[in-house]
Amino acid sequence: MPVPPSPRTRLRAGAPLALAALLTAGTLTACGSGSGSDADTVRVVYNRSTDNKIRFKDQYLERMKKKFEKAHPGKKVELVPVQAADNDYAAKAQQMMRSPKTAPDLVYEDTFRINSDIQAGYLRPIDDYLAKWSDWSQFEPTAKDAAKAQDGKTYSVPDGTDTRGLWYSRDLFKKAGLPAEWKPKTWEDVLTAARTVKKKVPGVIPLNVYTGKGPGEAAVMQGFEMLLYGTGENPLYDEASKKWVTGSKGFTDALDFVRKVYGEKLGPDPSDALDPNVGTTVGNEWLPEGKLAIDLDGSWLGQNWISKGPSEWPGWSKELAQAPMPTQNGQAPGEVSMSGGWSWAIPQKAGNPDLAFDFVKTMQTKANAVDWTIADAQIAVRKDVAADPKYLKSMPGIEFFTERVEHTHYRPTLPVYPQVSTAIGEAMESVTTGDATAAQAAKAYDGQLKDVTDGKVVAKP
Repeated sequence: MPVPPSPRTRLRAGAPLALAALLTAGTLTACGSGSGSDADTVRVVYNRSTDNKIRFKDQYLERMKKKFEKAHPGKKVELVPVQAADNDYAAKAQQMMRSPKTAPDLVYEDTFRINSDIQAGYLRPIDDYLAKWSDWSQFEPTAKDAAKAQDGKTYSVPDGTDTRGLWYSRDLFKKAGLPAEWKPKTWEDVLTAARTVKKKVPGVIPLNVYTGKGPGEAAVMQGFEMLLYGTGENPLYDEASKKWVTGSKGFTDALDFVRKVYGEKLGPDPSDALDPNVGTTVGNEWLPEGKLAIDLDGSWLGQNWISKGPSEWPGWSKELAQAPMPTQNGQAPGEVSMSGGWSWAIPQKAGNPDLAFDFVKTMQTKANAVDWTIADAQIAVRKDVAADPKYLKSMPGIEFFTERVEHTHYRPTLPVYPQVSTAIGEAMESVTTGDATAAQAAKAYDGQLKDVTDGKVVAKP
């Protein structure tokens, strides 16, 4: 509504051997025909979920392919799905974009990767196309900013965003003697509820906070940054000095929250929590099977349980409730959310960029944009979609998650961010496994941060 992720940021990186196999397979299949080999065909590369039950993106793109080909006689769309966790998908897409022989005409990009891919020379600006496209005026300014690079040019068209909060089980809360209408005001309130569930309802997972290197950006954004951005202003990157923040108490406190969750056995077993596909387990097993009481997660979860979804659950909207994630000590504005999103970009070496943007325009007619926003449980980035009755009635909880936009935050869209994210994931993992205290993990992170940013850091208490 992917966001959170979260860009949508749900399923993340796998093991190095899996990545090597994926890249090898990708090389073999991609060398046969480049995007420029057929002037009448637009090649579209996108990420297919690792969960074989989730095929709404494939179905949507097939519908768009048929509409495009009907409206453009003689033109064809070749859909190229890459079934992989997101980090592996990004590596495969980058590999393809390096050569005009393998570059697609259109690629699905997580917005947090755009600037790094621009810096690598993989993407081309699309301002000339946007200037002639009347629908661009319907996009919210924040969505446009997410697709804009440091050079001031726009490189992609976003198709939705997401927000994040706390999902909780009314049934498990009732068994634990917790209120049905729960609204924690501080981090300690969240931990207290989890401790109560552990004591009163043994055998279930009290609290899920994504963590570690395996889940990748899902852990960093949905787990750590949902905590960090509740500690104070500009906690990760200081806009005034244009430097990354080291030595902050908020960073250490956020790590210590994660340490408490796993050190007190309030969260999943670490072996499960560090699984790259833990998000699938949360949505398809733990929540619908009543095994998880509180889940710090994204606005899109309901798509798992709708009719014909991968794990149909007719009563989910009554069984589950949502609460805003509070700031650390209840300080203003009292709650925090993170937003991400995915977008469509044209590679620098695409053979058919004009045809590629025509396909984007097909996907982004108002009717088709509404279709996608509902299918993917997105938060709308277009004003006309956000006001559409079908969207407003599309999913229980849509109003709650739309309200979180007021207090949401976005990751620094800088080329070095993916490396920063990796360092955060390592810090989270070390406190999750008990290999380091929060202070030790924060100190190690500061050292890595100085290395990946070439010393462009500023200390903040």
